[in-house]
Amino acid sequence: MSKTAFGWGLIGASTIAREWVIGAIRAQAGAEVAAVMSSSAARAAEYAKANGIAKAYDSLDALLADPKVDAVYISTTNELHKEQTLAAAAAGKHVLCEKPLALSVSDAREMVEACRAARVVMGTNHHLRNAASHGAIRAAIKAGRIGTPLSARVFHAVYLPPHLQGWRITRPEAGGGVILDITVHDIDTLRFILDDNPVEVTALAQSGGMAAAGLEDAAMAVFRFGSGLIAQTHDGFTTKYAGTGIEIHGTEGSLIGRDVMTQRPVGTVTLRTEKGEEQLPLAPENLYERSLRAFHAAMRGEGSPAASGEDGVWSLAAGVATMDSAKTGRVVRIDPGL
Repeated sequence: MSKTAFGWGLIGASTIAREWVIGAIRAQAGAEVAAVMSSSAARAAEYAKANGIAKAYDSLDALLADPKVDAVYISTTNELHKEQTLAAAAAGKHVLCEKPLALSVSDAREMVEACRAARVVMGTNHHLRNAASHGAIRAAIKAGRIGTPLSARVFHAVYLPPHLQGWRITRPEAGGGVILDITVHDIDTLRFILDDNPVEVTALAQSGGMAAAGLEDAAMAVFRFGSGLIAQTHDGFTTKYAGTGIEIHGTEGSLIGRDVMTQRPVGTVTLRTEKGEEQLPLAPENLYERSLRAFHAAMRGEGSPAASGEDGVWSLAAGVATMDSAKTGRVVRIDPGL
């Protein structure tokens, strides 16, 4: 009989875990957040107390040795993800890792291979796949409602609030910058919606005053996908007043998503064709709860995570290529090596 109740260990006493993931785990039947780990013992203890978590550790080995921990959620800074994932896999723990999976594509592939060899589930926390809006866009495309998709635009330039700035705008060695933080989400969302993979990219990046030297806080890119579709992305940390959105334009119509590149279950999707405009019906749901539901099913042997480890390799490969293009001015091929 397959296991149905799972205990989670949080690797990283993070804001995203506090705001979104702890609640999403607790919304699953039989699930508990059993422990949290931080490199600071004081922070781990404070975080555990504030969030009703039974155990606090300042050592990765100690958390992984806890028999109540069946799965880990990794939300530390990006340069730590590989080491922590390999250790978790070796300990037989399922892994849900924040994006980007690592700082290099080869490291990300190694993480995926380690989890596969250990026969544990690995997922990438690309939450936008779980939005009702993006599911509706994907379904409309598959139903042929806009004909053949030809182009796409993603508007994901936002303002990074002070409590989230930190390492994202100061530490290149930790994988800071807008491309690895936001552009990777755009690419994963487009891959999900289009059921297509990007093959090359050209990009420009900007340092508009928020990020430290050596890091970009805004970027625009154009991707070509395997089908021939071209997609434009605009990402930023410095844009206070723009809305977010996504558009897919095809031979027979367009799909317009407004306020849909967000953690919250909000936004609208409009279909435009020769018949006029139609608002697509949506059934909004907490994105993280839906993601954790799929992950729990995968741990029971019933399906796959919303975004797999391989999906995380793809988005990282696109992000790394985007950074390379912005630095060199060249069109860069995207190769995940999968």
